[in-house]
Amino acid sequence: MITLSINGLPLTVEKGTTLLEAAQFLGFPIPTLCHMEGLTPYGACRLCVVEIGAKPALKLVTSCTYPAEEGLKVRTATTRVVRARKMVLELLLASCPQSKTIQDLASSHQVRQQRFRQEYEDCILCGRCVRMCEEQMMAKAIGFRGRGGSRSIGTPFDIASETCRRCGGCIYVCPVCELRCTYNEPEKAICGGCANLSPPCIDQGQFDDMMCYMDPCVACEIKEKTNVKELIPCNSPE
Repeated sequence: MITLSINGLPLTVEKGTTLLEAAQFLGFPIPTLCHMEGLTPYGACRLCVVEIGAKPALKLVTSCTYPAEEGLKVRTATTRVVRARKMVLELLLASCPQSKTIQDLASSHQVRQQRFRQEYEDCILCGRCVRMCEEQMMAKAIGFRGRGGSRSIGTPFDIASETCRRCGGCIYVCPVCELRCTYNEPEKAICGGCANLSPPCIDQGQFDDMMCYMDPCVACEIKEKTNVKELIPCNSPE
């Protein structure tokens, strides 16, 4: 057994447990995109980063692939972590600005603008479809091709695969296949209307070492109960 601390709370886990699994056991929310239960960890999207170690040797690691270590100190919502996640979400929005999944993640993390040129690549190379086809469907009909900027997903030589059963599993797990209407201007790329979210209530300047990690935020719930008007949906005639 391995003992570590997450956000100051001690936890004992079995060897081989990832930091993501340990944090989820304690109820600390960590956003994920390429990670999916039932598939092997991949660590491609970098959205699940956490901060480990102690000053001055602090570093960011992907929690879905990093194994728990004896005496390790983990923090899931420091200023550095939150800033890194927001940057990743902005880059993902530039690649797939019409993805409902990415837009909802951006809205929930208070990303109010997208500063990069939109590419409309329609693929973030998260590898979900590849792992689903290989690990769950046992087909290996699709895979990664090329490297760097030419990296893509498809069949070898773009020839229809004889092992593909047209099961649709790759489409089912794809985070960018579910589209949402959006603007073409980068400053209006984040809809967030369906999420009906409001800015965080805490003064982030006072939480440089640790941001609010509660989901949902208790203070926000209290605020909503005392101000019913804030609960009116964005498409309500009132």
